[in-house]
Amino acid sequence: MNAAADADRIAVVLMAYGTPRARDEILPYYTDIRRGRPPTDEALADLTARYEAIGGVSPLAQTTEAQRDAIQGALDEIAPGRYEVVLGLKHADPKVEAAVDDVAARGFRTIVGAVLAPHFSAYSIGQYLSRVREAADPHGIDVTGVESWAIEPAFLDFLTDDLRKRRDAMPAATRVLFTAHSLPERIVSTGDPYIDELRSTAEAIAGRLDMIEGDDWQIAWQSAGRTPEPWLGPDILEVIDEFGDDDSVDGVIVSSVGFVADHLEVLYDLDIEAAGRAERAGLAFDRTASVNDDDTVMTALARRIHDAVS
Repeated sequence: MNAAADADRIAVVLMAYGTPRARDEILPYYTDIRRGRPPTDEALADLTARYEAIGGVSPLAQTTEAQRDAIQGALDEIAPGRYEVVLGLKHADPKVEAAVDDVAARGFRTIVGAVLAPHFSAYSIGQYLSRVREAADPHGIDVTGVESWAIEPAFLDFLTDDLRKRRDAMPAATRVLFTAHSLPERIVSTGDPYIDELRSTAEAIAGRLDMIEGDDWQIAWQSAGRTPEPWLGPDILEVIDEFGDDDSVDGVIVSSVGFVADHLEVLYDLDIEAAGRAERAGLAFDRTASVNDDDTVMTALARRIHDAVS
């Protein structure tokens, strides 16, 4: 298709964190996360060991591509020929800026930016969308963004249905932890909506299952960065330890609603680290499934992308 024809079409820059695809990509990936500062040998060895523990690399790259394919297919059903979905990653190739340059070179004049994360924060989704806009501005491309899908019904349905089944299979005295990636505590003083975004998801699911906050569920944070500044808490591992000391709690289910794909923060931080902590505390443990490329949820996200420019 030529540039003139592409000018009438819409590019969707679908964004995600990115992941190394092979062991030799871990160092450049980690260096990019650290804004160009190589990690210490000890820090690199620790991250490499985490990847080794889940099989050598994360499945995130393949899952992100599958999510893109599913959204492209759904958009083709909604508006045949109108959209092209390209990936733009934060810490791996193709980077966000490269994705924008690519669609600009092919004549696209409109971009919808969408992030494979449901909860808005200026420090996460806001940064992704800013990168798209900054890259698009020199090309004179209009950018619209999907900022949040925290209470998207299809997303809530997926999580609610899975959590209901898992609760039925666990001890009666089981607590549910709704989690998301921790961010620095300083976001609180800025009025950032991230905490409220997570809470909106948790409360919507809990309401569907008649769960009472404090008795049946609570919010916890996970995978905090290794920096000197304080991060949002309570940390999931600390909460699991507290449950272990509480004779009224026999099990814990983690619903990591802040993540929509299986990756290191799920497969290691939850399936290995949190599960191990629960076992040592004498608690039954389970976690809800990740959305990954679930067709219904990806179709709902495609509909939000379409609605953003309709």
